[in-house]
Order: sequence, then structure tokens, then C-alpha cells
Amino acid sequence: MIDRNRTQHVLDRRAAAAAKHAPRSSYTIADRLIERAAQFPDRPLIYYGDKAFTYSEVDAITNRLARFFLKQGLRLGDVVSICIENRPEFYFIWWGLAKIGVTVSLLNTNLSGNSLKHCVKQSNPVMIVAGIECFTAIDQISDRPICCVGSIEELPVSARGDTSAASNLILEAMKECDSPLEANFRYGLVAESVALHIFTSGTTGYPKAAKTSHMRWLSAGETIVVSCEGMDLVADHSDVFYCFLPLYHGAAVMSLTSTALQAGASIVLRRKFSAREFWPDVRRYRVTICQYIGEVCRYLLNQPPLNNDRDHSLRIMIGAGLNSDIWRRFVDRFGIDRIFEGWGGTELNATLFNVDNVVGSCGRVPYWDKTNIRLVKYDVENGCYVRNESGCLRLCNPGEVGELIAMVINQPDVGAGRFEGYTSITDTERKILRNIFVDGDSYVSSGDLARYDEEGYFYFVDRIGDTFRWKSENVSTTEVAEAFSSITGIESITIYGVNVPNTEGRAGMASVVMSPGVEFDPVHFYSTGKKRLPDYAMPLFVRLSKCVDMTSTFKLKRIDLQREGYHPDQVKDPVFVISDFDETYVEYSDIALSRALKTDQIRAGRLSDQV
Repeated sequence: MIDRNRTQHVLDRRAAAAAKHAPRSSYTIADRLIERAAQFPDRPLIYYGDKAFTYSEVDAITNRLARFFLKQGLRLGDVVSICIENRPEFYFIWWGLAKIGVTVSLLNTNLSGNSLKHCVKQSNPVMIVAGIECFTAIDQISDRPICCVGSIEELPVSARGDTSAASNLILEAMKECDSPLEANFRYGLVAESVALHIFTSGTTGYPKAAKTSHMRWLSAGETIVVSCEGMDLVADHSDVFYCFLPLYHGAAVMSLTSTALQAGASIVLRRKFSAREFWPDVRRYRVTICQYIGEVCRYLLNQPPLNNDRDHSLRIMIGAGLNSDIWRRFVDRFGIDRIFEGWGGTELNATLFNVDNVVGSCGRVPYWDKTNIRLVKYDVENGCYVRNESGCLRLCNPGEVGELIAMVINQPDVGAGRFEGYTSITDTERKILRNIFVDGDSYVSSGDLARYDEEGYFYFVDRIGDTFRWKSENVSTTEVAEAFSSITGIESITIYGVNVPNTEGRAGMASVVMSPGVEFDPVHFYSTGKKRLPDYAMPLFVRLSKCVDMTSTFKLKRIDLQREGYHPDQVKDPVFVISDFDETYVEYSDIALSRALKTDQIRAGRLSDQV
């Protein structure tokens, strides 16, 4: 077991890095780009297809765009929404706006209609910059000025006068001077100023716009760099990051991009994730670091094994949502040196980071007095916190499941621990818990359930609302999904609870997507679950879905599945019901369901075994 002091040493370095940018400092995201362009002018910053843009070229392009936006009347403190898929123009426009102190609101490129309209309203931009691929959706919901961005993919890096492939915005911007802007265009902009609006995933309702300051964005990269101690990150500035997660999401736009710029590294930008093209891209660009989230590693494992699976340059994976089984199988097959699993959130004021590479853990708290994080008892069944006789929340002991919360630190000269909140004051206030342990204290509710062991290692359990109650027991959707993760041919599995008439709680249901050409084996599915799960956690139903039901950031969507339930009148996919007598799952019928429920009652002692 790794000594607590050794872990704390790295965490102390993270804390020092997070505190580097004081709230009133004038150093911003734009300054980071300018500084790196001066240090590494000829080093590629962005790879996209066959094109490569160096640090100095990106700096020059963003200077031109900054001047273009100034001519449109934009000024320090304005908000501009951008809705562009993963391509270089996203970075060019964002950093061009950053150079004149404009806050950028990042719209989900997959949204349309009321959801998209809601997001625009949350940020109240003076202008929207939309990629041609998103223009129609934006045009249908907004009366704000819209600038359309075509493609710069064919625009020669060395010949900026050739603008045949650029749209009007890029065309006009290329006419501007590319010399450095005077710093007075950002006069008054400080590290605590809002740089970005990053929207939450919106899996349980409309997305909320989280405010992200310059200091928080900068600190994200600096803390990750010091966390990768001993991995030679930034040793010779030759690292290459692989970015396939959408840039409107915090993992890509903040964690990956901030770390790459801090390291003076390169970014390989891919429009969308492709399991088939992942390793060819890694080999082509000599990728060394990849940011993952959710089910990405499972998708890669589902690809047919090849003789060259370990013939690659990738050595570091950074992300969240990797369960123990997939972790071990991924390392064994592909030979990745280090996986840095973490816990956090777009808007949260604390993070955990597994600097020790302990399989399955999302981070460690060696000493409680060194962190603002606490784990408190939460009653899943009744949806409330457990309190002591004084009305204070109860802390969890090792092994107990509770909610992760983080104390809000409000000091004028300290940025770490601040809760920057949302654009909506109401949403911000709902996120804060007050008078938790002493009068006057405040904590941010994460909505995440976790547990920790005797050594202080934390393990993510579930989201509050995803855990459900069945047979008087709490069932974790995450832990149930992990039990079936080793079954070959399962491309994705989503666990959720559904209402069944005349029963208490919600019965477990698994929505399973099989890989092409692979048949669902109900006997094997049953036996795997029985070996790894208690009876109450075994899914009562299995639904064979045709496609993965996830958000574009690989977060499982359960709400629609829960609403559809299990009955053929509402579910068009094949549905199976557990049959303990036959030790398998059988095709759904009302009789099969009745038998399954009677078996449960017999096992629980509520019915005679003669029924």
C-alpha cells in the first residue's frame, strides 16, 4: 500500500498549482496562448486531418479574429455563444474572443429546439457564432445576430491570402492585421473574471450554464501536469494529446486543452469519436496522452483484437468513469503505463485525482484536514440527508455510501475552493447546502454517491437519482453495470429502475446493446450476474436495444428508458424477464413476469414455496 505522505506530497503540489493564479491577477487564457507562442513558435499546436497549425500560426490567426470581432462592436465583458463542432475554427474563434476579454458560452452542437433556445437564454449573448453544420438549428431559435463559420480545412497554412475555402467570417478576419494586440483591450480583465459558460449535461432536465473563470481554467491544466509526476510530461514538450470529446464539454475544453497549453504540447483534434479510427490516429500522430470519459474504453475493448494492439505511443489516460474490470482489461490488452482516474464536475469547487494509479479508485484523501471534501450520509429511499440530534449532517465511515460535498471557500485572495456557480442565481442557490456542520458554513452538493476505504481511496458509486430501491435494498446502477462488463460482445449496458404494478420500489432493468454480429446469450448473462451480484441487484428485465442511449459526452441517458418501462405496449425492442427456475432470462410475457415476482416473494419468505 502506498504511504499516505507520499500521496499527500503530490496533492500538496496540486494545491500549490491551484493557488498559483490569484483572483485579481491580470494573467488570463489569452496570456497563456501568447506566452506559449513565444516559447514554441514552430511547434504544432493543432493537428486536424492533414493540416497542422503551429503555435505562432494560431496566435496570428486569433489576432486577426480579435480585430474582426472588435470591428463588430464586441468589447470586454460581452458574452458570445459559439456552436461549432470539433475543428480548428472552434479554437481560433474562442481564443480570438479571449484576446479582447469576451466571455464565450459553449453551446452543445447536438441540441435543437427548446433545449437549444434555453441554453442561449441562460447566457444572453450579444452574438452567436455558428458553424455551418449548426447554423440551421441556431437560426430557427434565436433572433440574435449570427455569424456563420464555414471550413478552414482547405486553407493553406503558408498562404493566408488564399481564402477560397473560408466562409464570410474567416474571409473577413483574414483581411485583418495579425500583429499582437495591445494589452489595453483586456484592461480590467482579471483571473477571477468569467471566461467560459460550460453547460452541464442536462441528463435530468435542461442544462445549466456553469461559470468558469480564467483562473479555474488555467489551474486545471497546471494541477494535472504536477499530478503526472515522474511521467516526463512537459520534459521536452513533445507530448501529443488526442481530443475526440466535444469541445463544448469541460473535459475537452478545460481539462485537456488547459493541460496541453500548460505543457507546451500538441492537440490532435478529431470531429467525433471513432472506435475504429482511434488506434490508427494514435499511431499516425504519435499520440501520447488521451482524455477519456464514460464508455470510451469499453468501446475500444469491443473492437476485434489485433496483433499490433500494443504497438502504439499512448502512455497516459486521463479521465473519469472507468470501472475496475474495464480498467484491468484495458491495461492488459493495450499496455498503457498509467491511468489517471478522477472525480469532479463542470461546476464543482473540488476534485479528486487518483495520483497513485490504484485500480478503480477516483482519488484519495490521505488526511481530512488537507481537503474541503466531505462524504455525508444520504438516505436514498427518502431522498434526504441523515442528521444527528443537533441537526447536523452525519459523516460516513469507511465502506459507507454517501454524497460527496465540498466546503465553499470565500476569501478575496484565494481562488481554490470557490463556487463560481451558474448564470442563474436560482440554480446557484439550489446547489449550496448551508449550516451543515456549524452555523454559517456552506457546502456544494455534488449529487454523486461514493464510498472510501480504510486507506482513504474513494470509489464512485452512482448519481443520486440513479440509485434505486428494490426489495428494501439500495441498488447502484454503476455497480450492477460493472458486474456484466466482462461479457464479450456487450457494446453498452445501461441499468435503471422501472415501476412494476403492485410492487414496492423499482425493479432493475438492463438496456443492452450487443456488438454487430453478436447474439445475446441469456444463460450466460444470468450466470454472470449470479456470480457477482446479490439477488436483489439482479435485473428483473433485459431490453435488447438497437443503439447506445447516451449523451454526446458518453453519459448514459436513463430518463427516457425509465419512462418507457418494460411492457411491449411501450417498448418495441425485445424484452426478457429473469427466470430463476430455468437459470436464464426468457422472452417477456405477463405470465413470465408473474412467475419471476412470485419467485422473489418465495425467496423473501412472503409466500409459501408451494405457490
